[in-house]
Amino acid sequence: MLHPTLNIAAKAARQAGNVILRHLDRLDSLTVETKNKNDFVTEVDKMAEAEIIRVIKSAYPDHAILAEESGAQTGNSYQWIIDPLDGTTNYVHGFPQFAVSIALSREGVLEQGVIFDPIRSEMFTASRGRGAQLNDRRIRVSNVNRLRDALLGTGFPFRAMDHLDPWLRTFRVMLVQTSGVRRAGSAALDLAYVACGRFDGFWEFGLQAWDMAAGCLLIQEAGGLITDLDNTQEYLATGNILAGNPYIHGQMLDVIAKYR
Repeated sequence: MLHPTLNIAAKAARQAGNVILRHLDRLDSLTVETKNKNDFVTEVDKMAEAEIIRVIKSAYPDHAILAEESGAQTGNSYQWIIDPLDGTTNYVHGFPQFAVSIALSREGVLEQGVIFDPIRSEMFTASRGRGAQLNDRRIRVSNVNRLRDALLGTGFPFRAMDHLDPWLRTFRVMLVQTSGVRRAGSAALDLAYVACGRFDGFWEFGLQAWDMAAGCLLIQEAGGLITDLDNTQEYLATGNILAGNPYIHGQMLDVIAKYR
């Protein structure tokens, strides 16, 4: 049985997913705005976010919000961390790799997390101390134990080009020391894929809290490890993240420390 707050998060994610899918066949008529270089927002992002906030506020009107498009509200120990459409660039091109990401923190500690892929109807959920699920089935990180056998996910540091050179150095070495590296364009889904064992590890520079909060809890509850690139727990603050199963995480950390 889902925790009440997780139930609300899942409901909000499904409602947002419905908004996203309804507009998928009219992408050529969407209004697309540029927030920053290579960083876009559509009216679908805004409508999906409004739907998420409406569902949450109907159940928990006093809770604070940190959302990608509408910013931060403070004043409560509970804060919802929302990315209504992670992978907007994919979405506007009709590339089917995007998701809704919703997390709930209490006094800065992640308590609930949901990532919903509306294309595949895959709902990833996690509650602190209660494990992680995909469509109500328990999930665990992979048991691949050698970096050379690992499949990794990553993301280009498109928002902050000062990260490009260190990322390229890590990418070059990861590419030759693993069985493969994938860059699909949605950090939220990449993290969910680590949690369910589709990826053995993931790293990226310069993310925002809403890109990764739900995915981080998923991985922790699925038995994986999360740090920043300096092996601290400050990833939500720094935006630099390294995630993996317990075998691969340390091996990735060693590589990144050497070549970053």
